[in-house]
Amino acid sequence: MKLQDWKNSGSYYSYKNHQIFYKEEGEGVPLILVHGFPTSSWDWNKIWGTLAKKYKLYAIDMLGYGFSSKPTDFQYTIAAQVDLWESFLKEKDITTFHILAHDFGDTVIQEMLARLKENPNYEFDIKSVCFLNGGMFPETNFPTLTQRMLLTPFGTVLKYFMGRNTLAKNFKKIFGQHTQASDQEIDEFWETIAYNSGKNVIPKLIQYLTERDTHRIRWRESIQYTDVPKRLIDGGVDPISGRHMAEFYKEIIPNADVIILDEIGHYPQTEAPDDVLYHYSEFRKQL
Repeated sequence: MKLQDWKNSGSYYSYKNHQIFYKEEGEGVPLILVHGFPTSSWDWNKIWGTLAKKYKLYAIDMLGYGFSSKPTDFQYTIAAQVDLWESFLKEKDITTFHILAHDFGDTVIQEMLARLKENPNYEFDIKSVCFLNGGMFPETNFPTLTQRMLLTPFGTVLKYFMGRNTLAKNFKKIFGQHTQASDQEIDEFWETIAYNSGKNVIPKLIQYLTERDTHRIRWRESIQYTDVPKRLIDGGVDPISGRHMAEFYKEIIPNADVIILDEIGHYPQTEAPDDVLYHYSEFRKQL
């Protein structure tokens, strides 16, 4: 599917006077797909069609991302993105669902699991969570130089110099050697980032990295001490959250279920979609 077809087949949901792009397709038990930084729901395009044959899929572009609104005066916290997801799920009358998340989306789901852990009467029944590469633990998260610079006051200036080539250089470092993103894929990723003056909010979006330090224990315990079945599918050569993160995950998570894709980088669903589909299907069969 082309990016324009993806956009054309989506819909919009109004949230606090902002327009939220979303996609839904398929039949069966709901599965929500939660994208990462700095991209969008388009991240799931290579596995979407196959998953839609088995599950009822829902994906949104969170605030500040993709084809959704990108207000410059919004506080882009993890909690705010979970509030958005909860509002969307209520709008769709969904209370029971499975989750597949990646990168920044992993942390969004950690906050959701923390709410479940802290509230026995939490209104959502999370049946399972499958994480893809993400910096869930500050101890093992190694942001790129560009990400670190965006966190500084210089980030408000740096955004003006960012472009398609900046993204290409960063993706080259975090994708596997033999699974590099194509020129077309870089173009499509960048289009979702730049859409609706998206560069203006990137320094605000990336502040979630500081939240990982603030909520380090709470978000770690949300994985450790909730009974929701979980699996991690991790691209092992990812310098941000690869094998080193997966090994840490195995050390601290009771009965950790971890799959490491040895030659894959930070975007397993893009680099090795068939592997992700296989290991996700095997995970669901165990439930």
